[in-house]
Amino acid sequence: MNKEILKNLSYGVYVVTVSDGKKSTGCVANSIMQVTYDTIAVSLNHNNYTTDFVKNNKFGVSILSTEVNDNIIPVFGFSCGREVDKFKDIEKINVDGVDVLADSIGYLICKTVNVVETETHSVFIAKILEGDIIKNQTPMTYAYYHAVKKGLSPKNAPTYIEEKADTEELAYKCKICGYIYKGDLTKEPDSYICPICKKSKEFFEKL
Repeated sequence: MNKEILKNLSYGVYVVTVSDGKKSTGCVANSIMQVTYDTIAVSLNHNNYTTDFVKNNKFGVSILSTEVNDNIIPVFGFSCGREVDKFKDIEKINVDGVDVLADSIGYLICKTVNVVETETHSVFIAKILEGDIIKNQTPMTYAYYHAVKKGLSPKNAPTYIEEKADTEELAYKCKICGYIYKGDLTKEPDSYICPICKKSKEFFEKL
């Protein structure tokens, strides 16, 4: 199968947030769809820390815009809630006990009513309890994220496809998030950081 065809399916970019009982956490998700007027389906990888808590708690879905702060996706997409407090430096709004992102178009507050399990992901069927608009901005699509933001999918994303560099050109790969820098990274200043996970040059390996 030509996996490139999958990149032509339409997706948005969201952050799913939930409490782990001690703090709020969350992860980036792009496979979210409206099933009925008051029901959505959310696909999350089994390995995501967020997944375990979405099963039994109310959770939030923050809708990201094309103008979202560049720090949001690295924090919620390329770090683990088991190890870090993802909301430590992120402005949030608490809605009925659920923290959502202030830097978003708006939010949905949902409650899981059913779960469909696949080999790698849980698909949560959830009832929408409430929602509101925060900013009048343009929603970020998955295509925009790749084409304009030059972003990659986290390995736990349903749409993750391993990116490979052209073997005939010099390239470096970030060992944290998989971002591929095409060209001679050594010519970049020491202050260079990965545009996705914000790690320094020392986290890159030559391909």
